[in-house]
Parts: sequence; C-alpha cells; structure tokens
Amino acid sequence: MRVNLKLLRYNPEADQAPHWESYQLDADPMDRVLDLLHKVKWETDGTLAFRRSCGHAICGSCAMMINGVNRLACKTLVQDLSGDTITIEPIRGLPVEKDLVVDMEPFFKAYKAVKPYFINDDPPPARERLQSPEEREIFDEGTKCILCAACTTSCPVFWINGTYIGPSAIVNAHRFIFDSRDQGNAERFRALSGGGGVWRCRTAYNCTEACPREIPVTHLIEEVKRAIMLNQV
Repeated sequence: MRVNLKLLRYNPEADQAPHWESYQLDADPMDRVLDLLHKVKWETDGTLAFRRSCGHAICGSCAMMINGVNRLACKTLVQDLSGDTITIEPIRGLPVEKDLVVDMEPFFKAYKAVKPYFINDDPPPARERLQSPEEREIFDEGTKCILCAACTTSCPVFWINGTYIGPSAIVNAHRFIFDSRDQGNAERFRALSGGGGVWRCRTAYNCTEACPREIPVTHLIEEVKRAIMLNQV
C-alpha cells in the first residue's frame, strides 16, 4: 500500500517555526510506524531526528503523537491507523529540540521529585524484607511504567501548567506509597501535595487512554489522592 507520511519537522538552527513535510512511501500493513520513520531517515532524509532504542515497547523512547494520539511508534502498526495519511508530531508540553525529539529533562525532574525508590531506614533483616502476594498486588500496576511520557504529555493540565508534576510521576510514587515495606511516604506526600502536585489532576482520562502498557493511570492517581487525604498509608 502507498502511504503519505506527514511529519512535523523543526530544526532550531534553520527554521523559524515547525512545519509539515510529507513523504510518499510503500508500506506493508504489518509495518510499524517506526519502520516508516526508518525508511525516511535511511533512504530519503538522514537529517530526520527521532528517538528509538529497543523497538519492542519496553524502553519507551519512541513516544510521539501519531494521528493525534500519543503512541509508541514501535508498537503502532500501519493497519491499525485509518486512511492512507499518517501524521506524526512530537509529544506535547515539552520543549522540542529537533523534529520529533523533545527535552525530557522536565519530565524526569518531576519523576525524581517523588523519590521513586525504596526508602526504609530500619536495620536490614537477616534475610530479605518479606511481603505477601496480596501486599505486592496492591501496587502491581504501577510497576509496569516504562517512563515513555505518553501519559503525562497527553494531559491538558500538563500542557497549560508548567508546574504540574504529571501522571507518570504520580504513578511511580504510587508504586512505593503502597509498598508495605517502604517508609518514605511523608517525603512523597510533601512533593505531591503542593501547588503542582496531585490535586491539579482533573480526571480527564487522557493519561489512561494514552498508556501503551494499559496502566489504569487515572485510577492510581485517585488512590494516591485518597491516601494523602486520609493519610492511610
């Protein structure tokens, strides 16, 4: 099949503003969007910039807006997109460095702010710190995040509020807030309760729909809100 790949291009060294460029490609319905980007870069225009690494929806590097929806380019098949025109833009809310590459530093700054690591100052036991399967299941969904930023950059609050910590950071906080072995919630609650914290969420569900790992992001955010409000954890 013949595909019109329409890319939003931007080179800060040459362009005043982003602009659209189109490429006519032969594609198989089972091709991934990432394959089409490779065709353009390797066969037509080597200046095209985008991120990718594993190619198997694990690393989260290739998140971009495809036909108006945040997706992973390595996971999106041509046959799953309607029409013969595929539009690709960088994810929104983060500064564009070049073409489809955005500056991820604000995203990771928010991630670091919630202390996404195990905190327990008790002397280590003789063996591992034990946890039941039921206790582990409580925070299981939050462990699936691959830090692709698809959820955070689909959030309208994140687009317009430069201080909002974002869905991904809250999901990663959830993973430790509900870990029965962790003792760092006081610090995390301070980070999440401020003006740019969890209360900025307006429950739009964009984040849940955008997540390539099918994490119920909005539900986890609501659980974190409840935990802060009732100080139950």
